[in-house]
Amino acid sequence: MTAFRIFVEGRVQGVGYRNFTKRVADSYGLSGWVKNLPDGRVEVYVTGDEEVLWYFIKDLMEGPPLADVKSIQIVKEGFVESTGSFDIRY
Repeated sequence: MTAFRIFVEGRVQGVGYRNFTKRVADSYGLSGWVKNLPDGRVEVYVTGDEEVLWYFIKDLMEGPPLADVKSIQIVKEGFVESTGSFDIRY
């Protein structure tokens, strides 16, 4: 099991990006969470099979139709937080 912390920058708040991220994560059977950050970015913590995670990240780079993703920063986590489901955090 692999864990990534992902920071997504661009027009990603107020465009359904968190809901999109949850739908995609659920479709891949991944665990973790997504939340908006005060600086306008979105933070994602996700766990799962590493190969599947790269497909998930590719989808995050695309985003929902109204989003405009400028960059994604990926940090591989050393500790895997067991969340069991994928949630939207507020």
